[in-house]
Amino acid sequence: MTRPIRLEISLPAIRHNFQFIRQHARSRQLFAVIKADAYGHGVVDTAKALADQADGFALLNIEDAVRLREAGIRQPIALLEGPFDAAEAAAMADYRLGGAAHSIEQMDWLAKGSAERPVEVWLKINSGMNRLGFRLEQAADALARLRALPAVRPTTIMTHFATADEDYGVAEQWERFQPAAAASGLAVCAANSAALLRHPPTHGDIGRPGIALYGASPFGNATGAELGLIPAMTLSADIIAVQHLQPDDAVGYGRRFIAERAMRIGIVACGYADGYPRVAANGTPVAVDGQASGTVGRVSMDMLAVDLSHLPQAGIGSRVELWGPQVPIEQVAAAAGTLSYELMSAVMPRVPRIAHS
Repeated sequence: MTRPIRLEISLPAIRHNFQFIRQHARSRQLFAVIKADAYGHGVVDTAKALADQADGFALLNIEDAVRLREAGIRQPIALLEGPFDAAEAAAMADYRLGGAAHSIEQMDWLAKGSAERPVEVWLKINSGMNRLGFRLEQAADALARLRALPAVRPTTIMTHFATADEDYGVAEQWERFQPAAAASGLAVCAANSAALLRHPPTHGDIGRPGIALYGASPFGNATGAELGLIPAMTLSADIIAVQHLQPDDAVGYGRRFIAERAMRIGIVACGYADGYPRVAANGTPVAVDGQASGTVGRVSMDMLAVDLSHLPQAGIGSRVELWGPQVPIEQVAAAAGTLSYELMSAVMPRVPRIAHS
């Protein structure tokens, strides 16, 4: 491909971040969360990079889990939302996959399996997130039902925090969940990246780091680098044209930017069809050949503009880092009113990907 845009993935950075989390976690085991194609980093590449470090992997789609098994991944794999129908429940047994049970329907699907190949089940409890899971008052009955199924082996009780990354914290949910967890006698899995870094009492037996693996912060008041993480994803593209503006000249659709002075701008081969946020504000940070600058005007489908007025050396062929080690993805996300999670997972397949090992 000749279009000058690329997504670079640093597998050493992912390994570094996993070890950083391991040093901060009290959990006996860590299951690396690699859902959504490992947050855009490549599910197979990421799993292979962590194969000698992670105790297991957690994801959503059974197709990805099967790909991992076929790629030689032997660690436990947990489907965070469990099976979506009876056929998936059967496939979980075939491929030695564990996963959540958050409804009676899933229990019924799992019950059709064989006692010779029991599925390891994580009982999902709704402690206040109110998405998936049995209510706390249903926990004991749900666990008893699971234990009565020959095709099922309950191993873990899990919940998910709604505000581990915010000042509100997790105390309320943890206080609700803890008695049910203790009564179950199962391994406890509750802590995501934010809880692993900020709420040690919740670490339990199995931690499930996600966003922090990829070098981004789960918190709104710090970047991943400020926490000690290394960004694993770099999105960059080259300047393909240069324009000279006079005062009152407009840039891009909708005349969202009007020059107040003479300016020099570069047109970059990246747009919202590549996954860069269309709603990014004027001045969203970029780095041009390593020098700080910002966007100008509205992002279009295939291009965006950056300010070169203070960068006389920059021109056609100059590389523009849109996020990565020089441009924290958290800052780009804030300028677009979103989260780094969304930016990572939204990079489109048409962007060439390079994994560095």
